[in-house]
Amino acid sequence: MKSTLILLAALFSTLAASLAAVGIDQEVFAKSLGGWKKAGKYADYALSGADYRSYKPETSPTPDGGLFISIRIDHLRGWLASNDHATLEITVNSKGAIESAQSTIAIQGQSIASDVIVGSSEAGKEIINPNRTVQIGTDLVSNLTAKLLLENIVEAGRVSFPAVIRHNYNQLFQSIRVEGVEVMTAVAIPGAPVVLPPAVPPTPTPATTPAAPATVPPTAPGTTPPATPATAPAPATPTPPVAPTAPAAPTPPASPITPAGPTPTLPVPPTTPDPAKPASVPLEIKTY
Repeated sequence: MKSTLILLAALFSTLAASLAAVGIDQEVFAKSLGGWKKAGKYADYALSGADYRSYKPETSPTPDGGLFISIRIDHLRGWLASNDHATLEITVNSKGAIESAQSTIAIQGQSIASDVIVGSSEAGKEIINPNRTVQIGTDLVSNLTAKLLLENIVEAGRVSFPAVIRHNYNQLFQSIRVEGVEVMTAVAIPGAPVVLPPAVPPTPTPATTPAAPATVPPTAPGTTPPATPATAPAPATPTPPVAPTAPAAPTPPASPITPAGPTPTLPVPPTTPDPAKPASVPLEIKTY
């Protein structure tokens, strides 16, 4: 009897631990990518005009009760070309919050690894921190894209590989479950509608008492109410008379012009010959 109770207690504790563990809802994740193919091994989908394949995520518990998630992503380049490969690794704590993320891309035999993007210590104190989760994904893609551009990659499907990794990151996050309960139904990712908190209603202003309407006496039937007399216009302000101007003084007549008379000529006294002087005899000059 005692051994039976111990066995039941062990089974109960194991069941409770399994229910309290962090996990991934594989079916929800597969549905977000179009569904599993080939007996649940991978999902094929197209993004940005290229074909990709995501394999079923591999998970393992962490010592602190969290979860380590690893997923492989392939870029399907066609029958005559070799595929590109990528891995995405995410660490989730016991409360369902993402603590760190890292990704690696292998193109033409060359590996390009991102830095390990670590969340702040504040992220682990809450069950979910959407802002920090989005920031980890943004930093991961930015870091990986910057390193990818240094390799002079021009093929469209390869250039968009970091965006495909971000897509898988978002879908994995929405598939996290804690104690069988969905951690979050939506994440504020680029292109998705953002749910804003309810607006605080403004403080109501006390309404003023409206003025009472004027009471109009009822009109007796058959009578026409008198018309409102027209208001007489205000008299115009009289203009003060202008003072008369004094008449100008008369101009005196001009003095008459006296005509100039003939200038008098003084008489010349007659010349009296002097008897003492002989009379002048004209000299006659003859030429021989």
